[in-house]
Order: sequence, then structure tokens, then C-alpha cells
Amino acid sequence: MKRRQALHALAGLGAGLLIGPVRSAQSLLPAAKTGRVVVVGGGWGGLSAAAHLRRALPAWDVVLVERQARFFSLPLSNAWLIDRVPGATLDHNYRQAAARHGYTFIQAEVRGIDRASRRIETDNGHLGYDWLVLSPGIAESLAPWVEGDPAALGAIRDRFDGAFVGPAGVRQLKQRLHAFAGGDWVMTVPPAPYRCPPTPYERAVAIASWWRERQIKGRLIVLDPGAGMAGYRDTFHRQFSDLIEFKPFVRIERVDPFKKVIHTDFDEIPFAEATLAGPQQAGALVAMAGLERRREQNEATGWADVDARTLQSQADERVFVIGDAVGLVSPLFGHYPKTGHMAVHHGRIAAAGIAARVQGKPFEPPFPDSTCWVYDSYTPPEMVRIDASYRIRGDGAMEQTIDQARENQPRGEEMAWAEGMFGEMFGTIK
Repeated sequence: MKRRQALHALAGLGAGLLIGPVRSAQSLLPAAKTGRVVVVGGGWGGLSAAAHLRRALPAWDVVLVERQARFFSLPLSNAWLIDRVPGATLDHNYRQAAARHGYTFIQAEVRGIDRASRRIETDNGHLGYDWLVLSPGIAESLAPWVEGDPAALGAIRDRFDGAFVGPAGVRQLKQRLHAFAGGDWVMTVPPAPYRCPPTPYERAVAIASWWRERQIKGRLIVLDPGAGMAGYRDTFHRQFSDLIEFKPFVRIERVDPFKKVIHTDFDEIPFAEATLAGPQQAGALVAMAGLERRREQNEATGWADVDARTLQSQADERVFVIGDAVGLVSPLFGHYPKTGHMAVHHGRIAAAGIAARVQGKPFEPPFPDSTCWVYDSYTPPEMVRIDASYRIRGDGAMEQTIDQARENQPRGEEMAWAEGMFGEMFGTIK
């Protein structure tokens, strides 16, 4: 924790400072003949940006840097937890995507960003860039729950991961769910903003459905810092009153992962199992590069400060930040929805903006949009489609419109949507 705090402190000292390890003498690639765009992060947004950059700048080097060897989709993973979606649908090969689109894939972990020199440092060497797209996803802030105790923090991540940050947590959750024999299972809902707001509620329905089908005597205790989503509260009451206990307006003060007890502002809640998702913020690279949005008195928000339309960093015109890491974009609604669909649109916008600047062309960024398919019942299958769209009002503020539609007899619409998204990201459709 001390090293992380030091990195956050150093990030504010200036763009010319390298945040991370000593400079590496090894270059990951030869110098670019024309120019180079580096995309860091191989989630939905990063994959979209790399694919669209390759098409928009055919003479340039386009490089995707990602620390994982393979991609695994978090959207649709709740259905995967209970064997409603095959793993092959969510698991994809980065190198095949790079080969299909024609960009370069490098598996490495970024350890430092020198914006003055336009250079990133990884665990395998350094790489220069002319333009940089950061798609670092999210990180969780769990330390306050354990008063900074590294052993307790490690125990939460190793045994009770919230399954929001990456594929390892989702895979761990599936193993724990399939091995669960009964008892009290506590699930925490993060405070807003967080990745894909329907996720914890859809996951609660998935877990309860799994228990009911297998006649497992469990109780899922959902601790929510707010009021929850009205539609899901109704589902919990109508369909799962014997399996789900929903507790709104709960503030978690402390977690003891060794004694398996959660201390709230009202009581103590023991548990046999838990899915502990804490407050979220942008992935560490945003703070590492000094790109955080700050409040008055220079207090960091934890999220990236970007132009709401272009997604260009307010601190560096050569850097774009996309996807879930993006911070406040409007005083009317706050953040864009942190969804895979939104991240793909961010990738398109950043790619088009960089290409326009390289080519010296004017650029009017399109508005992003978001579509999210979520289950509110698995037996029988019932889904809700949530759409978000945007416009600029007469007073210059960005306005968000949310539309919801029920699909009580779905015919695979969510899979058709996912196949379209994956096809764009991995080059399996034109």
C-alpha cells in the first residue's frame, strides 16, 4: 500500500516525470517509420480502438499492449456463472484479433508512463508513441474496510473477490458458487459510480436461480449503499423472498475476512461465503500518468479527466482515456454508463479523433450510446434492454436519456448483440 500511495503522490508532480521503474534500455519494437499509436488495455474499449485505428491509419504502427494472454468478457459472465452461456463465447485470443485486423499485440504490463517523452515502460521494455489511448478499466478501493491491513486485503481478494475487476475474480466466483453447499452468502453492491450498474442485481438473481434449481439451502444477503434498482427489488420480493434478503442504505465500516464478519453502521453480519465488491475508481494507470480529475482543494476523484465528447485528456492532448475509467462528463447525470457497449463506442470515437488530427481534418465527434441486456429471470428467461443516448441541450449541457424495454420471451437477442460486438472487436465480421 505504501508503494501505491507513493505512486499517486508522484503522479501529480508533472508530465515529464516517469512514474514507475527505472527506464529500460530494451525497446519492444523498432522505431516507427511513419508514426505510432499505442493502445494500453485489451478490454472492450481497447480492442475497439485498436481495430478502428488500424483501418483509419493504414500506414501507421498500431500497437495493443495488454497484460493478460487472453480476453474474457465480463458482459454475459453472470449467465456463464450458472452455465447458461458457454465459456467459448466469452473467451477470445488477442493474437488472432491482432492478425485479423493487422495491428501488433504485445503481452506486457505497463509500469510507467512518461508523457513528456511520449514513452511507456513495461515489465519487458519500453515503447515510444505519438498518440496514446488508455483503456485501463477499473480498480477497487478495499483498504478502508480492513484499515489498510495487507493480510486482510489479500484474504478478501483471494477468498471473497467481488468479481468486478477482471476475469480471475469471475472464474473464482464460479468455482465458489458451484462448490457452495448452503448457508449465508453476503454480496455487497459498490457505491455509484461503478461498472455496469445492473450487474450485482442480475448476479443475485443468477445465484438464487442456481440454488433453487439444485435445492441448495442458502440465503443471499445483498448489502446496498443506496435504494437499489426498483425492478430488481420487485424481482427479489416476487420470485426469491425465500432466498434473497435485500438490505438498502447500508454503510460498511469494517470487514474481517478471517472471522467472516461484516461490520456495518447498524449491526454485524456473519457469513459462510461472500462476494465483496468495494468502491471503484479508474485503473491505476490513470493516476500513474497524472490524468485524474480533481475536485476543489486538489482532491483526486479517482477517475480520468477527459473531454466529454472527444475523450481527449484534459492534461495532455496526445492522450485519450476511454471506457470505464472515464470520469464526470455532465453535471446533469455524472458519468457515462460503464458498460462494454459504451467502451466500444469510446474506442471508435478516440480512433476517429486521432486519425482526424493526424490527417489534419476537422473532427466533429459523434455521441456515444450504450445498450445493455440483463436478465431479471432465468427460469423462465426474462430480460430487460437498457439503452442510453445523448444530446447537447440549448444551454450547452450534455443530457442523457435512458430507455428500458422488457423482453418476456427473449429469442437470443443478447447473444446476437454480443456476437456483433465481438465480431467488431476480434475481426470476425467486417
